[in-house]
Amino acid sequence: MSVDSYQTPLNSRYSSKEMQYNFSDKKKFSTWRKLWLLLAESEKELGLEITDEQLEEMKQNIDNIDFELAAKEEKILRHDVMAHVHTFGAACPKAAAIIHLGATSCYVGDNTDLILLRDGLDILLPKVARCIDRLAKFADQYKSVATLGFTHLQPAQLTTVGKRACLWIQELVMDEMNLRETRNNLRFRGVKGTTGTQASFLQLFEGDHNKVKELDAKVTAKAGFQRSYMVTGQTYSRKVDADVMSRLSSMGATAHKIATDIRLLASRKEVEEPFEKTQIGSSAMAYKRNPMRSERICSLARHLMSLVQSTLNTAAVQWMERTLDDSANRRITLAEGFLTADAVLQTLQNVTEGLVVYPNVIGRHIAEELPFMATENFIMAMVKAGGDRQECHEQIRVLSQQAGDKVKLEGGDNDLIQRIKANPYFAPIHADLDKLMDPSTFVGRAPEQVDEFLNAEVHPVLEQYKDQLSGSVSLAV
Repeated sequence: MSVDSYQTPLNSRYSSKEMQYNFSDKKKFSTWRKLWLLLAESEKELGLEITDEQLEEMKQNIDNIDFELAAKEEKILRHDVMAHVHTFGAACPKAAAIIHLGATSCYVGDNTDLILLRDGLDILLPKVARCIDRLAKFADQYKSVATLGFTHLQPAQLTTVGKRACLWIQELVMDEMNLRETRNNLRFRGVKGTTGTQASFLQLFEGDHNKVKELDAKVTAKAGFQRSYMVTGQTYSRKVDADVMSRLSSMGATAHKIATDIRLLASRKEVEEPFEKTQIGSSAMAYKRNPMRSERICSLARHLMSLVQSTLNTAAVQWMERTLDDSANRRITLAEGFLTADAVLQTLQNVTEGLVVYPNVIGRHIAEELPFMATENFIMAMVKAGGDRQECHEQIRVLSQQAGDKVKLEGGDNDLIQRIKANPYFAPIHADLDKLMDPSTFVGRAPEQVDEFLNAEVHPVLEQYKDQLSGSVSLAV
């Protein structure tokens, strides 16, 4: 790794090797050559004078790319595609005359981008599934562990640790569905010519419309796509990029929410992300256990969420059949979007594989709030024992305010239960207070909801990835 020039941290620190390769020059330009080969093969099959020897020469040089020569050619020509046409031709002198025959630059450029988007989604989808799988196991394990719910970031009715995890899983399941749908809806640009009219191919095949249509279909199928876009300008619609990035950004929002929740829970010492024995939380405060992985997820997710705006701007300013002000932007935005999404999911999987729960801390926090939440149960029990509902309500109100003052004004513990036990009015229910204060009676159907949700909506999704769920993530830093 060079230390004399800028290197993106997405490569050096965060993303996987497989995603880095997907957007590498090696894959990009070898894919260009594969597309030129597919075009030549299909043109030969439809009657153009192209020899088997020329095709074999192209095939043998798919990965034999002289990047130095290509760079020199581009500096002279100021055109990346023609630079690589010349470079491929230098490696394939017999085939040089038929390389790029009838095509425009976007034949290789745009079709390659669509292949990279497709393959990038194929890399991401199992990673989403692995995050779902890890959280599903976590939710099942802790489905009955009561914990404080929070609305407005204020203590509310109890839920369970597992039920809260299901809220995270639900959004990841939505992301999986959206990304899978986006991947399956991707089409090939195909063989369309300079402005999308296929005029150059119609000329090559001497006005035979059926052969032009067949050529488009052949190349599309050979590239692994079921369909191509029926109409294009010079490029495929840049709205496709915006749609893909919208799905990635939405997944980023999910990850940000999950990681934020974990950070908040870590501040209460209820749940923590993995923390290694030699890990340092702070250079100054040696005792600290900062949730740096969850913070990283949030940091990367914010970048990911911002990229969709760039693709929307690009889609909006494509004049008529095409303008080139999309090019430099897309070189950065599409690759960064996928590398960032990959880094987010890598880190999220690492976090979800090692979440630590502290039930005793959770129980202490419940004990601080539950007496107030249980007051309705106390009133109902007193009424069943023959008490007057309105009088009981007033007694509870006075004692609750006294206990509240103890907590807020004096900094003491919530002593409402002690006050109720000391008050003879509540003698009929003194023996039942512990039962009335059992946290498990305050979580409603949370444990059952976890089971029902996992069985009905999560396990069917995971079944699609059953051979891709193994393996853990070890972060580089």
